[in-house]
Order: sequence, then structure tokens, then C-alpha cells
Amino acid sequence: MRDVLFFDSMLTPKIITLVYWLLLFFAIVSGLGAMFSGFGGVTFGKFVMGLGIIIGGAVGARIWCELLIVLFKIHENIKKVADK
Repeated sequence: MRDVLFFDSMLTPKIITLVYWLLLFFAIVSGLGAMFSGFGGVTFGKFVMGLGIIIGGAVGARIWCELLIVLFKIHENIKKVADK
């Protein structure tokens, strides 16, 4: 707990993992909502659009979260170099 309170340890990478899973959940829910929304049942166009939202959302969320994690890894490595 002391590491977190005095900023010796980074808390944000752990939070980013939670944010990734939330974004993934919302991408799936949005995609399914796009597939089954409106009147007239499931059509091929709505199915493809929903699938695109799911795949695009999952890939986009993963890339965004990985970029944030990379920033924190760079910080850790620079801190190691500075401590030497």
C-alpha cells in the first residue's frame, strides 16, 4: 500500500486492464444491439455491421490499451536507467 501512496508503484496499468475488459464488453453489446435492433428481424447488412462493430471495437480497444501500457513500460525502463 505504501508503494501506491508514495507513487513508487504505478496503479494505472492495473486499471487499464479493467478498462480493456469493459471496452470489450461494450463493443460486444453494441455489436449485438446493431445486429438485432429495429424491425424486420436480422438482415445480412445489419449482421455484417454488427460483426464489424464487434471486431472493430475489440481491435480498437486492444490497440488503445496496449499503447497506454507501452507508455508505462517506457516509464519503468527509463526509471531503471535513471536509478543505475
